[in-house]
Amino acid sequence: MQAVAVNGTPRENLGKKWAKTARKEGAIPCVLYGGKEVKHFTTTNNEVKSLVYTGEFKLAELNVDGVVSKSIVKSIQFHPVTDQIIHMDFLEIVPGQTIKVEVPVRFEGSSPGVKSGGKLIQSLRRVKIKTTPDNLVDQLVLDISELELGSAIRVRDIQAVEGVEIMNAPSIPVASVEIPRALRSAEAAEAVEGGAVAEEVAEAAE
Repeated sequence: MQAVAVNGTPRENLGKKWAKTARKEGAIPCVLYGGKEVKHFTTTNNEVKSLVYTGEFKLAELNVDGVVSKSIVKSIQFHPVTDQIIHMDFLEIVPGQTIKVEVPVRFEGSSPGVKSGGKLIQSLRRVKIKTTPDNLVDQLVLDISELELGSAIRVRDIQAVEGVEIMNAPSIPVASVEIPRALRSAEAAEAVEGGAVAEEVAEAAE
């Protein structure tokens, strides 16, 4: 599993006033919890950008004052106008201790519906899992090789991984194959034409 090294600087000053000053200086106030002690520190956007701006799940190896802690990003706060990161929470990974994280869903196989001209629509990109550090995975896999036109594949169809519990409801759709308008129009036209032919045959029989 990929891990990103993040350097942090310990901070003793707390509170909104101090945090505001730190942000003006280009620093991001952060908290690390879940281990033996809570650590308050600051880091920079360059240090965390590969953790934040990615569709992949990655671990963080936080180096704060020379002490390295393996952790995950638990929450991120963005400025409502500028989208600047204004605060981050990290959860320290403790051996044997259960954690809940969100990991991406990846597809394998080729959908017959897509081959027939349909469009694959992914409605759920990440799922929440509960597991221990020993069983932690960076993604889950969903086989779409039987996904036909107009059909959907759901959370319950995700390949099971030993020691990993999926927290999302099993019935939630993950992906579907949308029938294009042109294809729907062609099918409708064929249906109308077929109906007309059947009517002509019936009239001839009379």
